[in-house]
Amino acid sequence: MYAFELTRAKSVAEAAAALAKSGGRALAGGQSLIGAMKLRLAQPGTLVDLSGIAELRGIKKEGDAIVIGAMTRHAEVAASATVKAAIPALCALAQGIGDRQVRNMGTLGGSIANNDPAADWPAAVLGLDATVVTNKRKIAADDFFKGLYETALAGDEIVTAVSFPLPKKAGYAKFPNPASRFALVGVFVAQTGGGVRVAVTGASSSVFRSKPLEDALGKSFTVEAARAVKLDAKGLNGDLHGSPEYRAHLIAVMASRAVAAAG
Repeated sequence: MYAFELTRAKSVAEAAAALAKSGGRALAGGQSLIGAMKLRLAQPGTLVDLSGIAELRGIKKEGDAIVIGAMTRHAEVAASATVKAAIPALCALAQGIGDRQVRNMGTLGGSIANNDPAADWPAAVLGLDATVVTNKRKIAADDFFKGLYETALAGDEIVTAVSFPLPKKAGYAKFPNPASRFALVGVFVAQTGGGVRVAVTGASSSVFRSKPLEDALGKSFTVEAARAVKLDAKGLNGDLHGSPEYRAHLIAVMASRAVAAAG
């Protein structure tokens, strides 16, 4: 690990100012960033620790949405009665992230800001057409995820919360890597006011929506409809864990399981 300076921010404004001045990185749960630093894959000169900012944590229902603070831990979402009553698919997703240590340290905001191509939270954000709230603006889910580890966030911009609209139905299913528990393929399906949305993680360089599945489930929101979709493998990941064709098959299978989970 390279040498770095650590700044402990007490407010969002203080954190943003420190990031703008130093050009450093925000530290949320550290589950990805610290590992990358240990391997010398990341070399931020300054880390701005967000853990002491109380305003970034918490879960509440606001109108027809569940708002989750960026520094809320995965385990807190998984155990939340408020989330379970409104969007149980989010509890199930959070409960399936990593292991107990990761769930008790990792955060919603850190996950989506990092935008790992196999992370779970980006699928929920995109699948539910959520709004990412930062210290500067509100960003629609469709505009937030830009590519491999890339988002719409500016260098001094901090995710403060995510607002998830209440769906009619929603479900998530993933085929996990047995070692990391990241998604080899994960699919989030939702019946929303604007129609059916299907978000896929783990299969490409970034989370994406599947139009063939959205079209099929828009006509018939059933396990059979999802399973019958044949997807093109072009552009999908291929590695020692699975070929692009295998992942294309898994997307339809996981979509059918997500529909079943949605009830």
